Amino acid sequence: MASSRAVPNLVFRRLRGNRSPGEFAAAVRRAAREIGEHVACDARYIGRVEAGEIRCPNYAYERVFLHMFPGLALADLGFSARETVRGRAARPVVDRPDHSHTSEESDVLRRAFMTSGTATVAAAAFGLGTAPAVAVPTAALPAPRRVGEAEVRAVEEEVRRIRLLDDRHGADGLYRRAALPLRNAYALLDAGAAASRSTTDRLHSGAGELAISVGWLAHDSGRFDEARSHYAEALATARVADDPALEAHAFCNTAFLAKDAGRHREAVRAAQAGRRAARHLSSARLLSLLALREASGWAGLGDRTGCEQALRQAHDLFAAGPSDADPEWMSFFGEPELEWLEAQCHATLGDWAAAAGHAYRATVLQDPRFTRNLALYRAELATDLARAGAPDEAAAAGQQVLDLLDEVQSARIQRMLATTARVLRPQRRLPEVSAFLDRHVVTDPRAM
Repeated sequence: MASSRAVPNLVFRRLRGNRSPGEFAAAVRRAAREIGEHVACDARYIGRVEAGEIRCPNYAYERVFLHMFPGLALADLGFSARETVRGRAARPVVDRPDHSHTSEESDVLRRAFMTSGTATVAAAAFGLGTAPAVAVPTAALPAPRRVGEAEVRAVEEEVRRIRLLDDRHGADGLYRRAALPLRNAYALLDAGAAASRSTTDRLHSGAGELAISVGWLAHDSGRFDEARSHYAEALATARVADDPALEAHAFCNTAFLAKDAGRHREAVRAAQAGRRAARHLSSARLLSLLALREASGWAGLGDRTGCEQALRQAHDLFAAGPSDADPEWMSFFGEPELEWLEAQCHATLGDWAAAAGHAYRATVLQDPRFTRNLALYRAELATDLARAGAPDEAAAAGQQVLDLLDEVQSARIQRMLATTARVLRPQRRLPEVSAFLDRHVVTDPRAM
């Protein structure tokens, strides 16, 4: 557990070299995938290791670190022996099917707060865990008199867990299960005084981020009114806590939702408000994403000049590169996402060939392990190709999306495929198109 006498891990810091914490965290996640592990490593985790708050990693992280630095032991990486951290003899390593990546420091609250949360239930539903959790009403969870480090970390971990499962599987199977952890997080805010002002601030931030994550699950599964409510809740939390980073995130998602709901003027205004909130956060990548949200709004309004200007700003800001100030939640925003969002702008303006070109680059650049995003980008490509007058290529892209639907549950992707099928239906005489349409009807009987 973190200690007030934490000693910085300078060895680990040297091993990071010139990479930013975010870049190093990405390398850790890649190394984990190489050996079949699942860890939700991010810049915050790397910072905690380097600060000495994590004196010994859990077993999943241990295997990943030893894979990254062959020939070195934990002591060579600057960590303490497990038995000295835990105050008891080290336990033998037992491989579990879910390869839980939860930090050992949050074990206490994970038992109290997380047993009914998304992690266990959703993992079981997707074959990632061993047994489903029993849902416990919020009232059955005893509210702590004082909120401390363990409670805050559990809220933060739940946010990471939802994002990880959404990246892999999509939103449809997660949304309902995520509601209880969100209620629990806000119950913690109402439970009483926190141990310190910094704890209170982190709890507000964590609860707000959790509201955004649950809102995104509603958004991606087509529940726009519920998503709007969750995003508004996050925005209110940001305003109460005077948290510009959370405010920028809430406005960013609100702009995206407004665009999907056809409220394009609102999308522009929300994106601009997010840019104002983010202007002092020193994150060019965050400003780039917000510029893309604004560009999408202008495209929806048919304002080609406004769209192109915002796109240029987005590219210039993106070219500034990542920084340590980039928010943790932006780990998804790389070049593939940039290309996909630009493809959407061109598609909204009716420039189907340009849209298809950007969508294709998104599919080529995307790490195939992130199946949800890969399916999303290929669905965009299929629709753009169909509208651009390339039916065979569109059908082939659609078939690739169908190949991924056993792993991905997303109403958004289903809607995009339905659009592709509708556009291609007049071309059914083509063998490739016919094969796609027949297979699509099997996966979505509503298409008949």
